Amino acid sequence: MLGDRIKTLRTARNLSQVELARKLNVSKQSVSNWENNNILPSVDIVKKLALFFSCSTDYLLEMEQDRIMVEFTDLTPEQKAHIQLIINDMRTLNTKK
Repeated sequence: MLGDRIKTLRTARNLSQVELARKLNVSKQSVSNWENNNILPSVDIVKKLALFFSCSTDYLLEMEQDRIMVEFTDLTPEQKAHIQLIINDMRTLNTKK
């Protein structure tokens, strides 16, 4: 569910609910309610969450499973290539298990 995705992304960044709430300009209670699937965030907040976590709204809404975007805008071509190598190495490690 959406709340589970939000919590997973938040904890992966070592953010508290309070910290995420500040970044999105909402209350801590709102974040808690989303994560507990008590209420759904507005469409505008879903868009903000996708931008903040560098993922698609489809990912947040569980319309696509494992695709997360990585923001490369301010990186040099060499840095981008290095990140792609790391991703390829991770895929190779996963297939060897």
